[in-house]
Amino acid sequence: MHVFYHIGKYGLLMVRTFARPQKWNAFRKQVFIEMDALCLGSLGIIAIISVFMGAVLVIQTAYNIDSPWIPLYTIGFTARQSLVLEFCPTMISLILAGKVGSRISSEIGTMRVTEQIDALEIMGVNSANYLILPKVTACVLINPFLIALSMFLGLIGGWLAAVVGHVTTSHIYILGIQSFFVPYEIFYALIKTAFFAFIITSVSGYHGYFTHGGALEVGRSSTLAVVYSSILIILANLVLTQLLLAA
Repeated sequence: MHVFYHIGKYGLLMVRTFARPQKWNAFRKQVFIEMDALCLGSLGIIAIISVFMGAVLVIQTAYNIDSPWIPLYTIGFTARQSLVLEFCPTMISLILAGKVGSRISSEIGTMRVTEQIDALEIMGVNSANYLILPKVTACVLINPFLIALSMFLGLIGGWLAAVVGHVTTSHIYILGIQSFFVPYEIFYALIKTAFFAFIITSVSGYHGYFTHGGALEVGRSSTLAVVYSSILIILANLVLTQLLLAA
């Protein structure tokens, strides 16, 4: 029953969150602010992880190919499939759940315990809409572009590992990337990313919004936001993969 209580409470919060913004100009301005703070601020860690992730995939694939019957372009093909279908959309989203989710929850939670949200409510402002909707909109719009950049950087990292490590030639690696390419797989990955972005922002916003107490409770809400966002991302990944690929 405790689970259903939180599901219902979350649903009611989302109804308030997705109400019509009271001031569109202020909403648009806040969306751009959140894009810079939440999404573009994560470019550095995304770039570093993506490059090394691609490099490790290439090295591990080459290590496991010990048969002369398997063509070397399989290295590039395997790196592309792994990065596009799973590693970039899911792994990067899990990392963003830790970085972005904790920030959202702690920010809104601090506003709750310092009674800033109560002040907004007294002034007649829909605080859920004002605080959470710009964050949801910003991440849903920008995160697919971050994941697309992550895919590109991952393939670059794989190319560097292949060429510098003498795993295979540049021509064969690029041939593997181009082989058996299905554009729908990119669409599938970006659709997953948009769902994951919604989960991260809405769940983190929920935990921050209903924080009560002091600094310790803000930290606890931040931890719960990351944990539940990560669990829901994994579950959503299974459901979306079944619907979009296995159907």
